[in-house]
Amino acid sequence: MSIPQSFIQELLSRVDVVDIVGRYVQLKKGGANFMGLCPFHGEKSPSFSVSPSKQFYHCFGCGKNGNAISFLMDHAGMGFIEAVNDLAQSVGLQVPDDDISPQERERAAAARQKQATLTDVLEKAADAYRRHLRESQRAIGYFKGRGVSGHVAKQYGLGYAPEGWRSLASVFPAYDDPLLEESGLVIVNDEDGGKRYDRFRDRVMFPIRNVKGECIGFGGRVLGDDKPKYLNSPETPVFHKGRELYGLFEARTPIREAGYALVTEGYMDVVALAQLGFPNAVATLGTACTPEHVQKLLRFTDAVVFSFDGDAAGRRAARKALDGALPHATDTRSIKFLFLPAEHDPDSYVREHGTDAFARCIAEAMPLSRFLVEAASDGCDLATAEGRAHMASNARPLWASLPDGVLRRQLLSELAQLTQLPANDLADLWSQASAQDHHRRQGPSAGAQGHSAPAHLPYHSPDEPPWGGPPDGAEPWHGAPDAGYEASYGAPQGQGGGAKPPFRKSGDWKGKGDWKGKGNWKKRDDSPWPPQPRLPNTPMASRVDHAARLLLSHMAFLEHLAPDDHTALCALPAPHGPLFAWLEAQFMEHGPLAWAVLRESLRGHECETLAVKVMTGAHAQTEGDVAELRAELSDLLTRIQLEQIKEQLSAASASGDLALWRELDARSRTLKAALEPAAPK
Repeated sequence: MSIPQSFIQELLSRVDVVDIVGRYVQLKKGGANFMGLCPFHGEKSPSFSVSPSKQFYHCFGCGKNGNAISFLMDHAGMGFIEAVNDLAQSVGLQVPDDDISPQERERAAAARQKQATLTDVLEKAADAYRRHLRESQRAIGYFKGRGVSGHVAKQYGLGYAPEGWRSLASVFPAYDDPLLEESGLVIVNDEDGGKRYDRFRDRVMFPIRNVKGECIGFGGRVLGDDKPKYLNSPETPVFHKGRELYGLFEARTPIREAGYALVTEGYMDVVALAQLGFPNAVATLGTACTPEHVQKLLRFTDAVVFSFDGDAAGRRAARKALDGALPHATDTRSIKFLFLPAEHDPDSYVREHGTDAFARCIAEAMPLSRFLVEAASDGCDLATAEGRAHMASNARPLWASLPDGVLRRQLLSELAQLTQLPANDLADLWSQASAQDHHRRQGPSAGAQGHSAPAHLPYHSPDEPPWGGPPDGAEPWHGAPDAGYEASYGAPQGQGGGAKPPFRKSGDWKGKGDWKGKGNWKKRDDSPWPPQPRLPNTPMASRVDHAARLLLSHMAFLEHLAPDDHTALCALPAPHGPLFAWLEAQFMEHGPLAWAVLRESLRGHECETLAVKVMTGAHAQTEGDVAELRAELSDLLTRIQLEQIKEQLSAASASGDLALWRELDARSRTLKAALEPAAPK
């Protein structure tokens, strides 16, 4: 779905980021802005600022910033389309889509309406299950026996589906409504003449909510010994087990406060852990953990701990979770695996050993890197060459799933040590195996293209050292390392051969390619040091950047600028001049706009990089007394004009244009006088 940029701009101009953030964060007026505790990291004193004028938020503690759309994406875990739809619905706008036909747009609208209708049906059923729970002492006794308080039961919306085949008929008078079947609440037996009956009967009920808090399905647990023990809603237009996590809606804020998400295996684990002081727990919905699950969790935290029972089934579940986590295991994220004793689940462990003991278990959980090695080594006798080869074969797809980075390269070295191979040799073997796999997938025609290492392998062929090959056009390196090293240097000026390398190793060659003796690398007295890279200069913020910052933050200031100010700004060299010209054109067409709207208008524009640079970071906060800010801008513009006149005076003097020089000099004196402080009265 492609949403026109013009609609995004209109949407951001209609919504109020203070209202959107205020749904989730308690805000208090603080000067020109609103302040609150940052929802993205734990803090005790407010550092989270929301600007009504810019329609932007910024945290001085963790640096998070953005507009209303990005807030819903980062805090509520919505996707971009979902966030836009949510905001559009709140202000009564219809989201357009330029890439689809009217018929497809109509079908999409019908699908959205169907989803809204299904969630309404499920919410109505959830209300009924909660009422039934209050009337069932047996169901209440079950929850009390598990230590669940009324407060936690209310927080998670726990309920009870009573006995009987058609109890929902008292909730939905039109029991034959197709929506009841489509939502998964009712089963239709086509073999028995289309007879209908409730899916959930005599079970305690756990409503499953999406990140917006809408009921999208249920999990039900039997009170006795009936089978199946747990029963979930089927896949529906609003419920997909491979994407949703039980308890995520309730755990969003606790996850950020605790700094990590705890993934368990069952609904009751989540509810019991919330009761026992771990409200940051979630659970998969009767299915293996998928990459989509991990990706959704990582919208809320950079640390995930998977907690599994210590039995064989728990190990199998952990192994599947490892597969789902590997593609997202970047260098800045922490993913761990906690294995409890076989006789315990998280609930029973906390009750027997206490919350402190469980917290220590979480802190000491197995890192992903170690679990990867254990999973690859499982069933392999590393004391034999065959066992090590088997382990390397197991490890290759796991290692290849990791994103490139320090963790991936460290694991290559560790796995190479276990296989008793040099890291480069192991990488070459895996590269060749990946190329062969690719060749088999592509068919015989792929062979004509030759084999090449996959893009994710940062290594070279056996003929090319990992630190780089000879210069373009040179022969491959052979023989002594000194000869190859010298070949990589160009000939000095005035010499016909290759320059000597700046370092040599003491000792002698005893034969081609063989080194006799040990020694240290030493610099040759007659060779130059290799060229050193220049360190980049850190530019200081210029007054032109600050002027851009003030005008992007307070676009209404453009109305008060003198003609000379406009001319001076637009005459600046790129990228500043074009940015000011663009900003003036936006002002003439639309009037004053908030920075959040301007930011969207700049997408893909040549001035986007400059604008984002000056408006990013704590220094970009330009709130304060409007009169003082306008005076600050006026001072900046005067100084910018003086710099331009100085250059023009030099040019006029060089050309001998005395009249122009006098005119410029007079303007310069006037501007300088404006900068002088007024004399005290």
